[in-house]
Amino acid sequence: MLDLIVKILAALFVFGLVVFVHELGHFVTAKMSGIKVNEFAIGMGPTLFHFGKGETKYALRLFPIGGFVSMEGEDEESNDERSYTRAPLKNRILVIIAGGVMNLILGFVILTVLVSNEHAITSRTVAEFLPNASTQASGLQVGDEIVGVNGRRCFIANDLIYEFLRTQNGIADLEVIRSGQRITLDNVKFDTQPTEDENLKTIVIDFRVLPIEKTPITIVKEAGLWTCSLARMVFLSVMDLITGRVAVNTLAGPVGVVSVISDAVSYGWDSLAMVMALITINLGVFNLLPVPALDGGKLFLLLVEAIRRKPIPEKYEIFINSAGFVLLMGLMAFATFNDIAKLLK
Repeated sequence: MLDLIVKILAALFVFGLVVFVHELGHFVTAKMSGIKVNEFAIGMGPTLFHFGKGETKYALRLFPIGGFVSMEGEDEESNDERSYTRAPLKNRILVIIAGGVMNLILGFVILTVLVSNEHAITSRTVAEFLPNASTQASGLQVGDEIVGVNGRRCFIANDLIYEFLRTQNGIADLEVIRSGQRITLDNVKFDTQPTEDENLKTIVIDFRVLPIEKTPITIVKEAGLWTCSLARMVFLSVMDLITGRVAVNTLAGPVGVVSVISDAVSYGWDSLAMVMALITINLGVFNLLPVPALDGGKLFLLLVEAIRRKPIPEKYEIFINSAGFVLLMGLMAFATFNDIAKLLK
């Protein structure tokens, strides 16, 4: 029972902090831009309690699956001089992107702490091979620094692992730096092993890499590269879903995320921190995608306004955002159904 309570509290803490940081970005930039903020809320649904005697109401709502900053005139027509739609275009752009940027900053801070606590930073330079290594037989050598896999640039060791996992046939084209020269190794063969999915196999990494000395500079650099790597991973995962490379039933919703957080708690605080970094970076990147109702969709409309040199009629903008919100809720419901189905299995 105590273990269950700890996992629930951990999930609430992760969701709460990630959402709070996101909405705080919108809130602070809106206030600094002179935009009237009617409500700052953590959670969705009915209000549990609220406070604030000024123009802004601060609220905690029942369902811990999100939050919002309600700005005057953002989703309804308003004649208030301090409404969102009357703010300068550059200010509105800053307000919209601030939430995602804050999530990326939070991810960077968490990753900086994690990297600083590691015994060493993992490089991409081959140190030694395991016995009978297939990659060595295919031309990879000790001292090679792997900088690309299948035409995609790799900046950190995690990029290599991610690209290797996306290599389904056990053969990859590697780009390496050898003796100062950049060369390409075509058709490097990896041994494979079966996965839980009978139709998929995963490759076996048959070499070890060198460590990188930890200094303040290398720690900050590695944390920054980790942030960029995870952000790119989120984008590539979305593209894989759109193109059908990954089945849509692998999409996870709130229930699935809570399950992942619960598993991370069992492995210790560092695993929980890594999951939190992934979630906050995921939220930051996903929210900036050009999808109606998301920050990226609103940003797209603002860029259209900048090109047209006149705002889009409010009624059309409200309709687009409302339709996007309905689609987004439908996607969340579908993902939640997937999560529950997986748990039942």
